[in-house]
Amino acid sequence: MSQNTRNRLIVVSNRLPFVFRRGKGGRWITERGAGGLVSALLPVLRDRGGSWVGWPGTADTKGDLETAVAAAGGEVGFELKAVTLDAKAVDDFYHGFSNEIIWPLFHDLQSLCNFEPRYWNAYKGANRRFADGVLAISGPKDFVWVHDYHLMSVAAELRAMRSRSHIGFFLHIPFPAPDIFFSLPWRLTLLHALLQYDLVGFQTARDCRNFIQCLRTLLPDMSVQGKGQVVTVTAEGRTVRVGSFPISIDYNAFVTQAEAPEVAERVQELRRLLPQRKLLLGVDRLDYTKGIPERLRAFQTALERYPKLRERVSLIQVVVPSRVDIPEYYELKARIEQIVGQVNGAYMKPGGWVPVWYAYGSLNRLDLLAYYRAADIGLITPLKDGMNLVAKEYCACSVEEDCVLILSEFAGAAAQLQKGALLVNPHDIEGVADTINRAVTMSEEERRARMRRMRRSIRDSDIFWWVDSFLRAAIAKDLSAFPYSEDHVEDVMPDYVPI
Repeated sequence: MSQNTRNRLIVVSNRLPFVFRRGKGGRWITERGAGGLVSALLPVLRDRGGSWVGWPGTADTKGDLETAVAAAGGEVGFELKAVTLDAKAVDDFYHGFSNEIIWPLFHDLQSLCNFEPRYWNAYKGANRRFADGVLAISGPKDFVWVHDYHLMSVAAELRAMRSRSHIGFFLHIPFPAPDIFFSLPWRLTLLHALLQYDLVGFQTARDCRNFIQCLRTLLPDMSVQGKGQVVTVTAEGRTVRVGSFPISIDYNAFVTQAEAPEVAERVQELRRLLPQRKLLLGVDRLDYTKGIPERLRAFQTALERYPKLRERVSLIQVVVPSRVDIPEYYELKARIEQIVGQVNGAYMKPGGWVPVWYAYGSLNRLDLLAYYRAADIGLITPLKDGMNLVAKEYCACSVEEDCVLILSEFAGAAAQLQKGALLVNPHDIEGVADTINRAVTMSEEERRARMRRMRRSIRDSDIFWWVDSFLRAAIAKDLSAFPYSEDHVEDVMPDYVPI
């Protein structure tokens, strides 16, 4: 165990902030991970001191992997601790319990769950491995920050090992209502595990309510004190803080990059390819929670119900490959492509208008920023999402502010952006179609007012605000004054519940 007496931050996530893979000659190639979480936490770890514990992304641990991990840590200025998992553990813990049980269950799709008993044992075993990694480098004065659904049992494992560190947890995906959560065979054990944290954070107030209601139902002796963003829960002899912390993006970085000359040139190129029409944009990872088939059907319905939209609008739908070796995802890809073919077959004009421009593959940064900036309408309609940062990225990159965001009311971002976005029920195909027509015909004055409000909210509550608010909640002695004014919290996290 570390003998360092300074209060350090130990970040724990399923993956390290670097990807490690074999290159030519068997040498390790190291690539910096993308995403706002990495960008936000790297300077905190450098300045405060600490470590990042995670899986290096490979079951191949032969050779000098430890050396490669240590070198990557030296590059960013803090220690990286690799947790090694063999291929079977990765399969049963990650692909199995995490993504065949927790992922669909927490997105209200329990019919897709595979409640295989061996997955649970693998999950506990993997969480124990992560706890071992934390214990080896942490001390009683360190703050351990565990991330996401893969690692909900890490605190329970650390407590069993007599760890005295302060431990927080943040769930990046939704937390389901009791009638969904209770489908989990290991529901009580998992709740007990979450109660071993000192602070449990969720994306939205709704997720907090769902968690607390599960506790009330299964643990009748529990009580809740306080109100607002962070409350205190007492149950099973434990006192735990529970709060909502909407994750965000590096707003200033997106704005700066979107205004770059090379992005502006790419935007002009897109406009030349698709002249005199409104551009709708969807950018999604291939996943059944993203509502891509429903969105395409809604776009098709809009063309049917509103003939004036034909040859006036085009939808650019980008699908980023994910888990293509899983049958459900392969079938989803085929379904998406079938609907795209149907829409284009019914409405496209040879040598002219193409209703849906479909791109399957990863986008480089330049193209992504250009698509964001060029799109007149962001069409972001997941069936369920913890937050959906694409919505915030789109708003940040809309530097002219003359555009519209259509957003699913089941995305966590809806709570923060509801006063600027056009909220829709993604299952309501005709309702989404009507909203597309409303967005196309909206006045410039209304477009700018709505987008300006959303961009201001995202700017004021960026990824660095998120990190700061979580860490403040972990150490604050008096929650009654935490951490910002009530007006700010209300603007960022209104108590939104879909009708």
